[in-house]
Amino acid sequence: MTRTHSLPGPWVEAAGLLLGPLLLLAGMLTRIGQDDFFPGQLAAYARQPGTMTLSYSLFAAGLVLLWPAAVALARRISATHPGWARWGVTLVVLGLFGRVFHAGVSHLAFQMVDALGLEAAQKAVAGTYGAFHVFKAVNVVIMAGWIVLAIGAYRARAFGPDVAGVARCVALALATGLPLGVLKGSTDLPSLLAVGGLVVAMAPLGVSVLRQAGPAPRWWAVALTVAAVPAAFLLGLSG
Repeated sequence: MTRTHSLPGPWVEAAGLLLGPLLLLAGMLTRIGQDDFFPGQLAAYARQPGTMTLSYSLFAAGLVLLWPAAVALARRISATHPGWARWGVTLVVLGLFGRVFHAGVSHLAFQMVDALGLEAAQKAVAGTYGAFHVFKAVNVVIMAGWIVLAIGAYRARAFGPDVAGVARCVALALATGLPLGVLKGSTDLPSLLAVGGLVVAMAPLGVSVLRQAGPAPRWWAVALTVAAVPAAFLLGLSG
């Protein structure tokens, strides 16, 4: 009989559950104190390009790692409420696609500061901020996806039937309060609560998944993965 495994697998899912929210939080804390709207974010980059690049890079990496986290939670929900699981994970992942697109536009805007100067970059962003792009269609699901997934988690008791489990469902729903769009500082209190909610909801689940993951990956697989990260980065820098 052929043995089947869940995809992407417990080790990838645990990494997403643990690291995804923490990287988002680290990215936000790195740029805390800066004006949250785009003129202030561009000005902050002009003053501290290294700090702002690190901040936005951490945040973007956290967004990418949230997709296996959402899959892991949806799998738990699907055991008793498959409909909520399907809709929740689909909406959340679509929303993450939109946020990663926004991160790419923010990166381009920062490069405009280097190439054109701060004032010209601010003027260019202001003149094109409302431009059409296909990911405008996912703005609604960016906000709604976490609520649907949180309701599914509550109905399925995915975090447990006790008060702590219910509180983690509420914390997960707080993620809908994270501002969306290009060059958003996202360091006000509601934004910090939104990301803090993701940490509270997902990090304990990540520990649980890790404990149930079974045998650790072979040493050569771990070494190859660790070596592949800087190699891929350097290859990307080469063009």
